[in-house]
Amino acid sequence: MPTPLSILQQYWSYQSFRPQQQAIIQSVLDEKDTVALLPTGGGKSVCYQVPALMNDGLCLVISPLIALIKDQVSNLEKRNIASLSLHSGQTFYEVKQTLQNALHGNYKFLYVSPERLQSRMFKEYASALNINLIAVDEAHCMSQWGYDFRPSYLQIAELRNIVDAPLLALTASATPLVLDDIKDKLKLKDAVVFRQSFQRENLSYSVFKIDSKINKAIEILSNVKGSGIIYCKSRKLTKKIAELLKLQHINADFYHAGLTHEMRSKKQEAWLNNEIRIMVCTSAFGMGIDKPDVRTVIHYDVPECLESYYQEAGRAGRDEKKSYAVLLYNSTDENELKNLPALRFPPIKEIKKIYQSLVDYLQIPVGIGEGNYYDFNLNEFIKNFNLDVFTVISTLKMLEQESYISFNETVFLPSTACFVTTKELLLAFEQSHSLLEPVIKCLLRTYEGIYDNKISINEKLISRLVKIPVEEIKQMLLQLQLFNVIDYAPQKETPQIYFITNRASAEYLTINYERYKQCKNEFEKRIETMLAYLNASIVCRSKFIGNYFGDNEITDCGICDNCLKRKSISVSEEEFITIKERILNMLADENVSVQNILHSCRHIKKEKLWQVLNYLQSEKIIKIETDGSVYKLKP
Repeated sequence: MPTPLSILQQYWSYQSFRPQQQAIIQSVLDEKDTVALLPTGGGKSVCYQVPALMNDGLCLVISPLIALIKDQVSNLEKRNIASLSLHSGQTFYEVKQTLQNALHGNYKFLYVSPERLQSRMFKEYASALNINLIAVDEAHCMSQWGYDFRPSYLQIAELRNIVDAPLLALTASATPLVLDDIKDKLKLKDAVVFRQSFQRENLSYSVFKIDSKINKAIEILSNVKGSGIIYCKSRKLTKKIAELLKLQHINADFYHAGLTHEMRSKKQEAWLNNEIRIMVCTSAFGMGIDKPDVRTVIHYDVPECLESYYQEAGRAGRDEKKSYAVLLYNSTDENELKNLPALRFPPIKEIKKIYQSLVDYLQIPVGIGEGNYYDFNLNEFIKNFNLDVFTVISTLKMLEQESYISFNETVFLPSTACFVTTKELLLAFEQSHSLLEPVIKCLLRTYEGIYDNKISINEKLISRLVKIPVEEIKQMLLQLQLFNVIDYAPQKETPQIYFITNRASAEYLTINYERYKQCKNEFEKRIETMLAYLNASIVCRSKFIGNYFGDNEITDCGICDNCLKRKSISVSEEEFITIKERILNMLADENVSVQNILHSCRHIKKEKLWQVLNYLQSEKIIKIETDGSVYKLKP
C-alpha cells in the first residue's frame, strides 16, 4: 500500500512534508472533518491532494476563483493526474460532459466554483459520484465576519446531505471569530483543527511613514536584488509606477483586471520566467501563483485589513530565503482608512438608489434577469448616473452579500458556437461558399457535439489548423452567423453583472439591517487593527500578525523593523525592575490601554517601555490585545 510520503515523492518529488501537513493528511485518511490554518505558501493543496490519491474515488475541491481552479488543474495534469473543472463561463453541454466524465472516467479531482454547486444538474450527479473527500479552499470566504465573504459558500453545507465524505477546510487567514463561523456554517462534526505557526523566520516586515513613496521603493529595489511585487490600489497607479521604475533602469511591468485575458497571461508568464523583475499590480495579481523566489513585496498603498496584507505580503520568500515585506504610508492614507467604514457601508437608501440606477442601466424589467450575465462598464455607469465610484463598488459588494447579484471584474467568457442549420442545407451552403468551407470542416472535426450543443471554441486554434489569420477567422465566423449557419458569440472580457435572482423593485429591496450593522462593526475593527499595525513602533510585526490570527505561541522574529530597533536600545536591570513594577501597579485593579501606560510613563523612553511590555507578554504575565488594551493574567 502507498504511504503519504511515497505519494508525495512520486508525484511532487519532495523528500519530506512541511510542518503539520502529514498530521492533516492522516486526519483526512481517518475520515475526520478537519480544518487546516496554514500560512500563505504553507502547502495547503498537498493536504487534500495526497489523501485523495491514496483512496478510491474522486476528490471534490471547491475554490472561489476561476484562475485558481485553472492553475490547480494545469499543475495536476503536468504530474499526469487526471482532473476536471466546473466554473462559470462553461456552456450547458460542457458542464454535462464534465459531469459525465467525472462519473464514468478515471479522474481523481473535480474542481468546482461554489456557484456551480447550486445547479440542479450538479446536485443530480453529486449523489452518484464516488466522492472520497470534500476540500474547501479559501474557507474564510464562508464567514460573513471575514474580509472576503462570498454568499455562494453558504451552499456548501447542503452537500453534506448528498455526499457522505469527510470535509477538509483550508485557509491562510482566519481569525478565531472566523474559525468558529467556518466550523458552524460547514456543519463540521468534532472537527480537528490544525494551526501552523504564523512565524516566517526568513520574512522581515517593515513599515515606513514617508512623503515620497516612489523614492523609497526605488531605494528598496536598488538594495534588494531579485524578483518583486509592488501592490497598488488603482489601475492607473500601476502603470505610472512601472514607468517610473523603468526610468531608473528597473525592469518592471504593470498588471490589473482591466487588461485582456491574453495580456494578463503574457505578463504573468514573463514575470514567472524572470523576464520581468518587478510586477506593479492591483490585488488582482498573485492568487494561485507559485513563485518561490520573490524577494520583495512592497505595498504602495495601505490594504484595508490585516488579512489582505498578510496574504499578499506572504508571497515573498516561499523558498525560505531572506525576503522583505514593506508597507509604505503617509498621513493621507491614515485619514482615508479612518473614513473607509462610512464609504464601504453606504446608507440603505443610497444602496436602493444605486440598485435602481443599475437595473435602469442594464435595462432589466422587474421579475426577470435570474441566471443571466450582463456586460457592465463601470466608468460609463458612474458617468451616466453621476455616482461616486467607491460608493458604487461598495453597493455592488453589499448586493453580492445579500445574494442579489454577483459582480466580477475579471470574467472571461470564451467564444461559443453551435450549428443551427440542417446537415442537408449545410452541405449545399459549403458547395456555394467554398471560402468558408475550411472553417466549417474545422469546427465539425475539432469540437465534438457542436452540431447539437453550444460549445466553447478557440479562434486561435482554428487559425492554426486552417492556416488563416485569426482576425480573418473571426470575420468568417461572423459571416456564418449572418448566413444563419451557426450561432456564434465572441469571447467576452468586459466586467459582468450576474443576477442570482430576478430583478426586484428597488422600493422592496430587502437588506438585512442587523447583519449590515454587525458587518460594519467588524469592518471598523479590522480598520482599527490595520491602523494599530501602522503605528506599532516597538511590538514585533510578525508577533502582531500572529496574535491577530490567534497564534499566541509566536515569539519575536528578531528581523522586522521594530525588533531591529529594539536591539539598538538597552535597558539596565534597575530600569527594567522600576518599569515592570510601575506597569503591574497600573494593572492591579483594572485593564489599561497601551496609550494610558505610555502617557503615565511619559518621562520614560517609549522604546524602553515597549521592551518591558513585550517581555511581560512573552512571559505570559500580561496580555496586549490588538485593540491596544492591556490586562494582567492570572498566575
